[in-house]
Parts: sequence; C-alpha cells; structure tokens
Amino acid sequence: MKTKNGGDWAKNSPYGFYFDFIAPKADRYKILLECINSLNLNSAVIPVAGNRHIFIFPSGQKSLRSAGGIFPFRNQSPYLFSAHYDRVKDSPGANDNSIAVFHLLKAASLLPGSSPWMIVFTDKEELSPGESLKEQGSYSLAEKLKSWGLEKTKVYNFDACGAGGALIISTTTDLILKDSESEYMRLVRKNIKLMRDHAFNTASLLQFDKVMFAPTPFSDDIGFLRAGLASQTITMLPENEARQYEELLRSRDDFADLLLSGGLRSQSERRLLPETWRSLNSPSDSPSRLTPVHFEQTVRFIVQLTKSG
Repeated sequence: MKTKNGGDWAKNSPYGFYFDFIAPKADRYKILLECINSLNLNSAVIPVAGNRHIFIFPSGQKSLRSAGGIFPFRNQSPYLFSAHYDRVKDSPGANDNSIAVFHLLKAASLLPGSSPWMIVFTDKEELSPGESLKEQGSYSLAEKLKSWGLEKTKVYNFDACGAGGALIISTTTDLILKDSESEYMRLVRKNIKLMRDHAFNTASLLQFDKVMFAPTPFSDDIGFLRAGLASQTITMLPENEARQYEELLRSRDDFADLLLSGGLRSQSERRLLPETWRSLNSPSDSPSRLTPVHFEQTVRFIVQLTKSG
C-alpha cells in the first residue's frame, strides 16, 4: 500500500498487520494480540471494569504470571506509553488511533530493556453520546494502577500520530487542572509541566519540522488525569495545518475554550479546526491521509523519551 510521501511501508514489521487492523469488520483486539505474539513481546491482558487493556513490558521484566501477579515498577516512576485501540463505528480509524498503536508496537522492540517503561493499548477511549469522562477506559485503569502502587507513573498518550511532521504537545489538561487546588493535583500539574518540557526537548533533539504547545481534542489523557495520574497527550499535524492553527489561537482567544467545552457545533466553527482533526471519527479517516515519511521519527521520539529522561 502506497500513501502520501511514502512507499510500501506496510510491508515492514509490525505494520504488516495494519490493514487487517483497519478493515471494516476487523476484530481489532484479536489482530492486535496476533501481532504482539508474532513480535514475541512480553505482554499481558488486564481486564478492568469490563474493558480489555493490553500491556507490554520490557523483555527482561518478569511476566505477571511468573512474578506471582505483582505488577512491575511498583512505587517507581515508570513511563507508560499509551494508545487506544478502539475506534468509532463506520470509521476506518486509520489515524485515530490505529497508526499510533503500530508506532508503539515498533517502539516496543527498540526500547531499552533496562529502563522502567510500559506500553498499554487502552480499550474504550471513544465515548458514546451521554457517557461521561469517568466511563473512559483510561479512568478506571488509572484508578487500578494507583491501587497497585503506580501513582507516580508518567503517562505519555499518543493519539492521531500518522499525518504530518509537526509534533503537537497538548495543553488540553490545563482546563481540567485550572481550578484544582488540592496538594496532590498541584503535584500532578508540576509533573505534567516537567513531562511537557521533556517532550519538547526530545522533539528538538530529533529536529522535528515544528513543535508547538496547543489544546487538542479530548483523548485518554483526560481519563488518566481525572483519576489522578499525570498524563500528556502527543499528536501530529501537517506543518501547514499546525501553523494555521497557531495563527487561529492567536486571533481567537475563545477558540481553545470552545474546543475543550465541545462548543464547536456549527459547520463554520468546525471548519476552523485543522483538516486532519475534522476527518477523525468519520469515513474520511482513511490511510490516504497518512504520511509514512514521518513514521520513523515518531517512533524514535517514543524511544528517545526513555533515554534522555
């Protein structure tokens, strides 16, 4: 499969499973497990509140079964790289969020075995009308992780990372944090600031086309944060869209609040969103929008986070 700015990328491991994964009637859970098994990754399925979350651990780390069910990195500050594997009905989910899943699968074989990291593919990021943020799979998962002694986990959430070379470090969680005055949440805010700085420095080191801090559509970061885990979303945009969005935020002081409150209801307001984001959760979220020329750099960014942190 050839797409914009790229060659036969889907022939390379692990992307060979990608087009099966986005097929209309795909059992995405089953295909993801097949891919993980083919890569011989150290994995475990952890059901929480009816959702099936798939974890990957360093190869040298004892499996949950051999460790007697004890979760790794208790009372430490591991990196947790997350990407949701569900999608909305009638959308291929090519960018939201299939490609980030495969970037993390690629990174899993490159991440240093000596560093404290985990990968999780989360279930139920997409909410149906009327469902609250506390029904996100990431919310109940975060509560469970905290009960297992992982309240210091640093979550980097990857969403819609397949189109463009501009790296966007989300500031969406600021809306959730701005009225929080508890000592614990002040610490979470401090940790998120450190995570953002680390992401920016890492992206600068890898010479991304453009790096910017900006509000982004809701993702798993909100569920993690609502449960009290420091979480930072990373997404990508084509450079021209990123610059246009940057100009919009400068000229419209109210736009960030409209985006975060769900206030972009009219067609004229929605047209102000970057085109890449307008295509999400729709039939337009197709592989033709992907830019494989940037895939390797995104994977390197994930790996470098553990090396320079």
